[in-house]
Amino acid sequence: MELKDLYRDVILDHNRQPRNFGRLDPADATADGHNPLCGDRLTVSLRLTGDKITDIRFEGKGCAISTASASLMSEAVKGRDRGAVHELFNHIHALLTQTNAPVDESLGKLAALSGVREFPSRVKCASLCWHTLNAALAQGGTISTEGGNESSSEVLR
Repeated sequence: MELKDLYRDVILDHNRQPRNFGRLDPADATADGHNPLCGDRLTVSLRLTGDKITDIRFEGKGCAISTASASLMSEAVKGRDRGAVHELFNHIHALLTQTNAPVDESLGKLAALSGVREFPSRVKCASLCWHTLNAALAQGGTISTEGGNESSSEVLR
């Protein structure tokens, strides 16, 4: 299967049937993310045992890329510790933002996110959930893809 076909199929599947969608209550850590240019809003909630993510949920509204990325992310990080999540974040960030970043087969379905880099205006849609996850692991807050009037603890660049 070509990467473009994988990108289309995985994004459509995870948008139509997002995994780990819904409220996690109680949660040990939560953060909110907002992409005002696209209208994406999400909350990522985690249950932690030590440094390990034992459960994760996301809720909100977003475009197909944002929803699919959050769904893929939630599957990929469940059961991982903070160090492994940080490593995965760096790998995905490079995959989304660097045109020459290799598409590593070990990423599985996450490799489909590499298709987003062909649409630079959509990179923030795909990366919002990952930055929001980082904020949750740093004990909460709100992140935004843009500056402006929103009260934010972090603005994505």
